[in-house]
Amino acid sequence: MTSLEPETNAILARNPWNTEFGGRVAFLDLGGRQTAWTADRTEFLGRNGAPERPAGLDRGHRLTGVTGAGIDPCAALQTSFELANGARTQVLVLLGEAAGAPAAADLVRRWRQADPEATLRDVASFWDDVQGTIQVRTPDRSMDILLNGWLIYQTLACRLWARTAFYQAGGAYGFRDQLQDVVALMASKPALAREHLLRAAGRQFVEGDAQHWWHPPSGRGVRTRISDDRLWLPYVVARYISITGDTGVLDEAVQYIEGPALRPDQTDAYFQPEPSRESASLFDHCVAAIERSLSVGVHGLPLIGSGDWNDGMNRVGFEGKGESVWLGWFLHTVLDAFAPIALTRGRRPEAERWRAQMGTLEQALEGDGWDGDWYRRAFFDDGTPLGSAANAECRIDSIAQSWAVLSGAADPVHAERAMAAVEEYLVRRGDGLVLLFTPPFDHSNVDPGYVKGYLPGIRENGGQYTHGAIWSALAFAALGDGDKAGELFSILNPINHASTRAGVQRYKVEPYVMAADLYSEPPHVGRGGWTWYTASSGWMYQAGVEWILGFRLRGANLVLDPCIPRAWPKYEIDFRYHSARYEIVVENPQGINRGVSSTELDGQALAGGAGVPLADDGATHHVRVILG
Repeated sequence: MTSLEPETNAILARNPWNTEFGGRVAFLDLGGRQTAWTADRTEFLGRNGAPERPAGLDRGHRLTGVTGAGIDPCAALQTSFELANGARTQVLVLLGEAAGAPAAADLVRRWRQADPEATLRDVASFWDDVQGTIQVRTPDRSMDILLNGWLIYQTLACRLWARTAFYQAGGAYGFRDQLQDVVALMASKPALAREHLLRAAGRQFVEGDAQHWWHPPSGRGVRTRISDDRLWLPYVVARYISITGDTGVLDEAVQYIEGPALRPDQTDAYFQPEPSRESASLFDHCVAAIERSLSVGVHGLPLIGSGDWNDGMNRVGFEGKGESVWLGWFLHTVLDAFAPIALTRGRRPEAERWRAQMGTLEQALEGDGWDGDWYRRAFFDDGTPLGSAANAECRIDSIAQSWAVLSGAADPVHAERAMAAVEEYLVRRGDGLVLLFTPPFDHSNVDPGYVKGYLPGIRENGGQYTHGAIWSALAFAALGDGDKAGELFSILNPINHASTRAGVQRYKVEPYVMAADLYSEPPHVGRGGWTWYTASSGWMYQAGVEWILGFRLRGANLVLDPCIPRAWPKYEIDFRYHSARYEIVVENPQGINRGVSSTELDGQALAGGAGVPLADDGATHHVRVILG
């Protein structure tokens, strides 16, 4: 419902049908310069009109002031002015919302009097602070553009704050989603990451599982049988502690939530849970998540439930017996990271039991998980393998291979062969794509779930699902192959998809933010899909900064372990550590991928492998790293 605010002539809008925000009022104002307006989209566009040429912008067309209910709503404000040659004017656009019409009018009046240039400077200063923590200069200018600005902006503004974009008008928090996102912010905005760890823990049920997603402020969301959500909490908590050194976060008390358990015939349920009277430390929330995830099937692998990281595989284990190979690698990773934390807190029984589970997992993953040239993806409820050479569709899935490497648990020979298979079958250099799996689901009689409902080559059904593709780049870096890691980063870089006129026409989406997916089948090969709202922005940042450039913050210590293309002669990183500044130069005189021969801090040699000690001393320090 739209209306005109009588004193300011700002257009107001509210939605009384919204149960949580029905009283909130949005407003649009032109700094008081509007002379005409309409809230009727049809009037603004005109009969047979379109956004390319709306009637409201025709010379001499005056909007009629329509507002109210029962129309196709918009907010269009019109002002007229003449400019002499060389003259200039300024039109101030105010867009916002408030807790009712009087509050909205007060905001409009206040911001009409504000200094817009000062406000803009404040905004620019904030982003300079966020993005300026780490600035890089490499031989790849397109990499610099992403790492120095756009990836952090996309992750913070879209993923953590807005939680919505052109392709998903959602606003919900995803349990696994924003946990992954905040890893990219831990060097520049650790307080935001810490805050979200506690927020996510507060969406965990007393039984150890968590809401797959929820909407603030009510907390309504969905309880599912998806198997990996809960494990992202201990994974990201361990990452946070290793990067910031803030172990105190483990002692923060967080309340659980309560709600009806899923019936045997349910895979999910949408409801508003209640706060539990039970609370626990963040550490114990992580323990509860791990303990809930230790059940295995007949092959000794974790149960996939109604999907793991790939939600679309929701029928692989819907009867409760299907197993996930990928989840086996991920669970191993989480146990390996969290067992030492448990030991430091005197929880030896859990740590020893988790270590034993890791050994059992390794045997199962190398036994039934290995397919002969790569690792299988999963097993259906009836024991049929998925991601096997025996499958007509989805013969090889990339994330089972990449996490075999990233977990550090795979047989080294098998890990190398698995990633060679990724390169052979899933990296399509001619098309500039790195596929999630191949071939797509289409005609086979298997029923993996709603992933098969996508057209072949679209999103998770055999397209480039960028989030998973980045894990392949991380895996090549973990193997020490900086050439392939750098090549995949370049393939995944959206700037390179739009570097030519033909590329622009094929890609069709923004070249400055990550796209969740690219299509892989004719006639849309190489077309970008869902942009902005994708976890790939945070993972792409980690791929560039941590895995390729080797910048790894460890509390008050900086470890530099690059894995770069051999052709790079050097690169530079400027790092702001509190009041101090570290200017880092990494030189590669021998043209190698990996291996540090010497490190100097302010001209003094550092012991090999010791890292760079960081000081909050207001000084500028110079770090020189020689590869060899």
